[in-house]
Parts: sequence; structure tokens; C-alpha cells
Amino acid sequence: MEPDKTAPFELGRGDETCLILHGFTGSPWDVRPLGEALAARGMHVVAPRLPGHGTTPQALLRVTWRDWRDEAVAALRALGGGHRRVAVAGLSMGALLALGLAAEHPDLVRALVLVAPALRFQGARMRLVRQLARTPVLEWARPWVRKTGTDISDPEALAQAPVLPAFPVARLRDLCALQDQATRQVSRVQCPTLVAVAEQDHVVDPEGGHWLARHLTASPSVRCVSLRRGFHVIPRDVDGPLLASEVGDFLARWRHFGEWEPQPAHT
Repeated sequence: MEPDKTAPFELGRGDETCLILHGFTGSPWDVRPLGEALAARGMHVVAPRLPGHGTTPQALLRVTWRDWRDEAVAALRALGGGHRRVAVAGLSMGALLALGLAAEHPDLVRALVLVAPALRFQGARMRLVRQLARTPVLEWARPWVRKTGTDISDPEALAQAPVLPAFPVARLRDLCALQDQATRQVSRVQCPTLVAVAEQDHVVDPEGGHWLARHLTASPSVRCVSLRRGFHVIPRDVDGPLLASEVGDFLARWRHFGEWEPQPAHT
């Protein structure tokens, strides 16, 4: 992968800040357009690179979901002391980590954005992988999963995307652990939440996002947006600008937190 493309980034200034977490085998490149849009609206934006990501397949051999969680917690705590309001956004697996931060640190997270949350895999094959990932069988049979691309419909963005050529199948077990944790924690989220799903997602089932939206029972406001164009990596795809507009408008409402008005459940 190209280190310059996959590097963490920090953009903008201001009292309101947004921590953005990328997905499994991805990098901050995937979420940078969203970060740039929020920074243009006056927010401070930070996007770390999760351990083992954005370099080589072998780097993922040395990490687990706990390393990803710990990095997310450290990034949140680094922001919590110096910023009046902190939101957390995540793409795919990053959305599961973001949900965990909101559930476990309600004193720090004032708003939550879940983009294409990886709660459920798409297709029968990946559902079987989820079942096998709980056992050593998958590792013995196929220790590496090869990748040739990423789930983006826009040909220009797809051509530019940094792609990790393979990942250890053992890490699917860690992704399943985060799915289980998010299922347990969803009812503990106490902040306003936006859920965005791609109807043509080939990686995760959009119904997982709708399920989360329905079970955010402690959140004072939940908005669920279904994007009709583009695939899984929404910030880089054709509806990326629409996503950025939705997220920017949603987060702008915290300036009057405590005066939130109920929003339409779906768009």
C-alpha cells in the first residue's frame, strides 16, 4: 500500500471536533472526503490509522480487535480534554468501534455517526465465514484471504484506492467479536446518532444498520439515511457528497444540544 495515501490525518480547527475511524483492511484514505467536508464547515477532524492497517498484510498478524479498540479509546481521550464537544464517526468496522466508544464513554461522546456499519455480512458465503471464524477450521483451511479491489462504484475513485492485497483470515474472528459487542452495547448509547447505509452495499447488509437504528433506544434522536447510489465505501463513492452534507447538518445541531427536535427516522 502507499504510505502517503493511508496515513492518519488531522484537519481544521474549532471547539467542535470529530474523530473518524476507518474500516477493516481500510485506512484513513477511505474517510478523508468526509473529514475534509466537516473541516470546511469549521470542525476539527482527526482520523487515526488503526493498528495493523494501511501497510502490509503481515502487519495484521500482530494485532487483534483489542488493539483497534485501545487505539480508538486513546484517540478519543486525547481529544476529550481540549474540546468542548466531541463526535465520533466510523465507517464499516470503524462504526462498530465508534458505537463502543459512545456506549462506554458517554461523558466524552456527544454525537455518533455510523456509516455502513459492519454488523452483518452480505451474502450466504460471508455468513458461513462468520460461523467458521469462531473456530480454528478457517485458519487451517485458508490462512489468508486475497483482495483485488474495494467496494466502490465510482471508477475514478476505485482506480485511486489503496488496496491491501491480503489479510489473515484470523482477523475475521476479531471482526465477529466487534459485531457481538456492538449488538450488546447498542442500547447503552445515550447520544444523538445518525446511521447511513448504502442500498447497493456488497460487503455488509444494510439491514444491519437499520437494526442498529431501531435498537438505539437510549439515544435522544436517531436518523437513518439510505443512500441509493454507490457501494460500501460511501465517503469515496458517488453519494459521498450527500453523505457529507447529511453528517454536517446532523452534527451542526449539537450547537443547540438540549434543544434537539425529533428527526425523520428514515430518508
